[in-house]
Amino acid sequence: MPTDSIDTSSISFTALYTGHTWLANDLAAPVFRTTAGSLYYHALTPFEWLGRGVLGDNFRTLLLQRHRIMDHLLEEAIETRGVTQVLEIACGLSPRGCRFVRSYPELNYIETDLPDMAARKKALLDGIDGSVPQVMPINIFASDGELSLDHVLDQFDYSQPIAVITEGLVVYFELDTITEFWRRLSRRLDEFPAGIYLSDDYPMGGGRSRPVQKMIQTAARLLGTAARSPVSIHFEDDAQMRDHLMALNFDEVSVHDPRAYYDVLPIPKSRGNPIVRVIEARSDQGR
Repeated sequence: MPTDSIDTSSISFTALYTGHTWLANDLAAPVFRTTAGSLYYHALTPFEWLGRGVLGDNFRTLLLQRHRIMDHLLEEAIETRGVTQVLEIACGLSPRGCRFVRSYPELNYIETDLPDMAARKKALLDGIDGSVPQVMPINIFASDGELSLDHVLDQFDYSQPIAVITEGLVVYFELDTITEFWRRLSRRLDEFPAGIYLSDDYPMGGGRSRPVQKMIQTAARLLGTAARSPVSIHFEDDAQMRDHLMALNFDEVSVHDPRAYYDVLPIPKSRGNPIVRVIEARSDQGR
C-alpha cells in the first residue's frame, strides 16, 4: 500500500521528516515514502546546510548518528545479551522494526505509538510483503487499560530478556514528566531476566560556548514550534545524564558519544562535540 494513500494530516512534522531521512539514506523501503515528508526534507535542506556551517551539526546528522548507534547497540543486545524481544515506543515511520524482524526472524518485535499514528503505521505495514513487526497503540502516561505500558509489556514473555527503545521521544517532555516514565520502566524491566533501554538525549554543556548554546536553544524552540510540542533540554553533560538514570534504579547506564563510533559505523561526523547522545540503561538483576 503506498504511503500516500494514508491520511497523514495528524502525523507530526518530525515523524514525516525523519521518515524521509531514513528513506534518503537507504534505511527504509520505498513504501515508507510520503509526499509531505519529501516536501519537508527538500524544503529544509538550506537550513540543514546553514546549521552544519554555523554549529558544525544539524538535524540530519544527529538523526543518522542516533539511529545507527541504536541499531548497533540493539544488534549487540540480540547477539551477545540474549535479547529475543523488542518494544519500540513512539515508532513513527521508523523502519527499524522491519529491518530487524528480517535480520532476526525469531525476534518478537512490537512497535507502538499513540493510537492515530499506530493505526497509520499498521496500514503501511499491511502493504509490505514478508515479515513485519506487530503494531500496538500506547500512551506512556496511561496508568491502566489497553494503552498503558503495563498492558503492552504483558504481551511479552517475562522469561526472556527484552530491549525497549524510545527514539526521538523524550525531548518533548519536561524532565520531571519523562522521569516518571523512566522510573516506571525501570521497575518493570526488573521483572525480566535482563532489560536494556535505549534512548537519545541532548546535553547542553560539554565545553560548548555560550553563543553556541543559545543557538541550540533557539533551534530547539523552532523544532518545538514545528512539532507543535515544547522541546526540553534536560541535562548539562553526559555525567549528569548517567547519574540521573542510575538514580532511577537501573543497574548500569552508559552514555554513548557519536565520536566513539566514527570509525565503527557509517555515520556522518559533527564538527566538534556532537549534539546527540544515546543512552543505554540496563537492568540485569531480574528482581
